Amino acid sequence: MPIVSKYSNERVEKIIQDLLDVLIKEKATPDLGLMCLGNAVTHVLSQVPESKRSAVVDNFTRALKKSV
Repeated sequence: MPIVSKYSNERVEKIIQDLLDVLIKEKATPDLGLMCLGNAVTHVLSQVPESKRSAVVDNFTRALKKSV
């Protein structure tokens, strides 16, 4: 069963490209890019209600592992 997102592919791809453009502009090495993106993920997760945060982190890490 395919996963249905409430966000359009176009919107997701635009945001991803914007993030990558900043890393390219800053000539970020892979370790710096991962550090910056990791800090951004931490910031986003801090906006999730604490009662749901652990489940969101688990789902995110599972999806990340599957994508690489």
